[in-house]
Amino acid sequence: MPSHSIIDQMQTLINVLRQHNHAYYVLDQPVISDSEYDHLFQRLKALEEQYPEFIQTHSPTQQVGGQAIAKFQTIHHQVPMLSLGNVFNFQELCAFDQRIRERLFGQSPAYDVELKLDGLAIALHYQDGQLVQGVTRGDGQQGEDITHNVVTIRNVPLALPLSDPQHQRFPHRLEVRGEVVIPKLGFEKLNREASLYGEKIFANPRNAAAGSLRQLDPQIAAKRPLAFYAYSIAQCEPPHNLKSQHDALQWLKQLGFDIAERQWLVHDIEGVQTCYQHVLQERDHLQVEIDGIVVKVNDFNQQTQLGFLSREPRWATAYKFPAQAALTTINNIEWQVGRTGTLTPVARLTPVKVGGVTVSNVTLHNISEIQRLDVRVGDTVSVYRTGDVIPKVEKVWHEFRPDNALSVLLPRHCPICASPVVILEGEAIARCTGGLYCAAQRIETIRHFVSRKAMDIDGLGDKWVEALVHQGIIHTVADLYHLNNHREQLLKLDKMGQKSLHNLLEAIEQSKEVTLSRFIYALGIRGVGETTASMLAQHFGTLEQFMQAELAELKKVPDIGDNTAQWIIDFFNASHNTDIVHQLIESGISFKASAPLSYQPLNGQSWVITGTLHTLTRDEAAQQLQALGARVSGSVSAKTKAVVVGEKAGSKLDKAQKLGITLYNEAQFIELLDRFKV
Repeated sequence: MPSHSIIDQMQTLINVLRQHNHAYYVLDQPVISDSEYDHLFQRLKALEEQYPEFIQTHSPTQQVGGQAIAKFQTIHHQVPMLSLGNVFNFQELCAFDQRIRERLFGQSPAYDVELKLDGLAIALHYQDGQLVQGVTRGDGQQGEDITHNVVTIRNVPLALPLSDPQHQRFPHRLEVRGEVVIPKLGFEKLNREASLYGEKIFANPRNAAAGSLRQLDPQIAAKRPLAFYAYSIAQCEPPHNLKSQHDALQWLKQLGFDIAERQWLVHDIEGVQTCYQHVLQERDHLQVEIDGIVVKVNDFNQQTQLGFLSREPRWATAYKFPAQAALTTINNIEWQVGRTGTLTPVARLTPVKVGGVTVSNVTLHNISEIQRLDVRVGDTVSVYRTGDVIPKVEKVWHEFRPDNALSVLLPRHCPICASPVVILEGEAIARCTGGLYCAAQRIETIRHFVSRKAMDIDGLGDKWVEALVHQGIIHTVADLYHLNNHREQLLKLDKMGQKSLHNLLEAIEQSKEVTLSRFIYALGIRGVGETTASMLAQHFGTLEQFMQAELAELKKVPDIGDNTAQWIIDFFNASHNTDIVHQLIESGISFKASAPLSYQPLNGQSWVITGTLHTLTRDEAAQQLQALGARVSGSVSAKTKAVVVGEKAGSKLDKAQKLGITLYNEAQFIELLDRFKV
């Protein structure tokens, strides 16, 4: 490589590093993370080590400074171990606070602020003051019994005090939850010793802690510097009568549990932000690795009032630190086709470690994101793990773009089936139009086609659909009607006997007589649900007229907007789709007449069903409404006529109340249906 090219690369790196040094040390306004800076610095250093004759005297590198069980038992959590929601900036934190205040109807919450330890959540169970069980979080509903390893953790109390200052007794039954971690100094020592003996080096303390607790041999865990930090009381008998999270942590300390080294009680959200900034600055000096703070409504009565969502409490959130980042190069960008036809660009990277995890692939989401970032093959990029979980390209370093960098274009045809790729005006997502043909969409298409609300082929469940596809017996939905030609191959499938095969083939034969509306729905055209399919069948009358309809005619159908009309056009413009439809008709599918329209007092009205019903299922309720002429929608809008509200209704109920829409509880809805019976 010419010397001037090497010197140019060095000089570019020196200039970039100098700019960021000034922003960090002089302006106190850093614009990149420490890890990004380190990658730039190491890139320069590597060049200088390779070409020492070209080292620049003003280079920043020249400046001084700067016993064992057989298996794990599964344990059901009596109280689910829920996860936490996340916020990533002050604006999202304020939105969390606003939701809290709205639900507390004017009460002012105080917040308990704790460190969010980056370890493994477990539950410790005590009976009459003795540790009897330790369980991992697992999926939140059930975890694994790791008692044999928990008892080796040196700061876990094996027995509680005979009394405590507040209650003069220990609880009969107590469940304490917390995080198992390996402190930083212990982790460094662990890896040093592992390296010395040629053993596995751990990527980060969390992986080391989790791996230690999932050993069948407790002697392994006993050798690891594990520590337990308590953060909540899940069960207590008799009740502890504590009033707040802050008090609960102090009581746990009195019982001999360690808690995280920092905790605050603040009275407004600005106080939470102050704690966050303080911890962010202090992070490197803490004894353990953390990835943010946990913010909890302090008062237990207010926590009860706020309640829970399905997977997380409303009264707590994790305020995550900015994502960790690293620099790497995009070697290629490939387009993947999802199960519903969505095209997603995936960048293939030079593998790089980000937060202890090697990242070699990252999604670029859609063509709009590629254009927004102006990213090209060959570019140097910053890769973040957003929320320390999902890799993401955050920045393109145009300063380092090579002359041969390749622009990225949206494919005109699907890379799997060569069907046209479309992207509607105003949308960011590109889709393959070969719904009935595309191999990437094959399993999802067949599942939908045979479902109860579509062709209703009884007995053809998901597992058999997958088996038929994976064995190459069917490639499209039209092949279903020729399965009789594959009897010997079918009988080799798991649990497919003569009787099962007979029943399956009989169900397929019976499905040949179907209403036009159900057939249209079965095609799986984007935007065409049951109600829309019924309207299309009523409007066009025959399959031929529907397939040949032009855009303007489609828009005349109630509930068909611009997007749905275009999706229908695009579907039939793909010749593969029309070929398969014709094959289906040739196989003997015919259309029986729909039931004649009867008394329809709700004709044209839009209704929504939300929550759980007990007298009838939601599907049955929807069918009753549709029989009365109503359109059943999945979302609430200003055009919604009424909402049927079952138990545990969520955001749809909230929106309907704000819009003043008529509400029916289950009893009122049943009464309404009875009134309309002729």
